[in-house]
This record gives sequence, structure tokens and C-alpha cells, in this order.
Amino acid sequence: MRVDVMSLEDVKKGLEEDTIHLVDVREPHEYAAGHIPGASNMPLSAFDPQSLPKDKPVVLSCQSGRRTLLGLQQAQEAGRDDVHTHFQGSMSAWLQAGEPVAR
Repeated sequence: MRVDVMSLEDVKKGLEEDTIHLVDVREPHEYAAGHIPGASNMPLSAFDPQSLPKDKPVVLSCQSGRRTLLGLQQAQEAGRDDVHTHFQGSMSAWLQAGEPVAR
């Protein structure tokens, strides 16, 4: 399985420049309680790799980074070799850095 890591600064830049799709794979109640501004929600429990966008690189995010790896594995097993990047540290790293949270 291919796994690329995106840093906090790279995620921020990608969102600001609209060059990535940040997909939060946490459950809806977790996403509603607070998420990275600009992230969409596709919970791992209902994850459909084929419905992920294809126009820009997809970066997966969760709470700490573990569920993103499961999402990457599911995507690649479903033939989405273009989905291979996750935000290391995910929401935990975002909060620890004091970044804004959307609700």
C-alpha cells in the first residue's frame, strides 16, 4: 500500500490554495463537534472510495491518523491508486497547533 504523508503546513496551504480535497473519515457526530474548515465528511463506516473526487488530490484526515490509513487501504483496494495521502496527526495535530475549528 502506498502511503504519503502531508504536514499541517501543507494541508493549510492546500486548503488555502484550493489544490486538495481534505476528506474527514470520522463519524458524523465527531465531524459535527468540530472539524478542519474546508474538510468534507465521508465516515469510514460508509466510506465509498469511488465517490471520492478525482479533480484534485484527496487527503484523508481523522482524529489521530489511524483511520486514515484504513481509508487509504480501502481506496487502493478499490482501484483508487490516486488516493494515497493522509494528514499525519490529523485533527489532534490541528487542535494542538491552535488552528481554527468549524462546527
